[in-house]
Amino acid sequence: MLKALNPLSKLSVCCIWLVASVLVFDPRFQLAAILVPALALMAFNRTSPLVLLGLMIPFALFGFGFLTTSLLFRRESDFALRMAGEALLASPAFSAGITLFLRALACGMISVFFALTTDPGLFVRALMRYAGLPPRIGYSLFAAMQLVPDLAGEAQQMRLARAMKSGRRLRRIPGPFELMSLVIPLLAFAIRRAGRTAIAMEARGLGPDTPRTIMNAPTFRRRDGFFIAVAVAILGLCSAAAVMGS
Repeated sequence: MLKALNPLSKLSVCCIWLVASVLVFDPRFQLAAILVPALALMAFNRTSPLVLLGLMIPFALFGFGFLTTSLLFRRESDFALRMAGEALLASPAFSAGITLFLRALACGMISVFFALTTDPGLFVRALMRYAGLPPRIGYSLFAAMQLVPDLAGEAQQMRLARAMKSGRRLRRIPGPFELMSLVIPLLAFAIRRAGRTAIAMEARGLGPDTPRTIMNAPTFRRRDGFFIAVAVAILGLCSAAAVMGS
């Protein structure tokens, strides 16, 4: 259901929620900004809670830095301390740190919501059709999307060839020295692919002033307006509850 929405509709909603999570310095609002996208992903996108927890680990580590800074080094901003002093928690430093920690998680969950429900190809096509993204940049992004899995496949083939040549077993996770030895060959592979892609784009007349037809671009439908209205209404309720509770 969420994947059928126009990517620009989801992008606009996610940007509004991100701005609100930055402006509203309240732990309860940050919790709401975490739970609402998470529940939407689990209910409408069938995303496993374990997947969401795994994706939140980098954001949790980043937010934990804010928490430890607030508690150990007393490096909070004046705005954070002033807002935290009005909260229910006793210690302003602890309250500010918890709010910043939850803010990092909220921004991460909103970003994950957009990433898990949006097809990259449709997103680029929507940007080209509605946001004026130049076709040269758009088709370059398409080429990059195809290059990433090809790089992974090329790296795996190199590792297999080296393992067969040396007569040792292929390790599941490459070591640091093996990774360093793959950098130069993969860089050469990427440069060759980039040159071929540039020649192919030029052969197809991909110039800056040439009008082009964008096929399979997503359109705006009634469900996009309903999604935006519901998301903004929920955001308004959460903001009002945060203001009334402070």
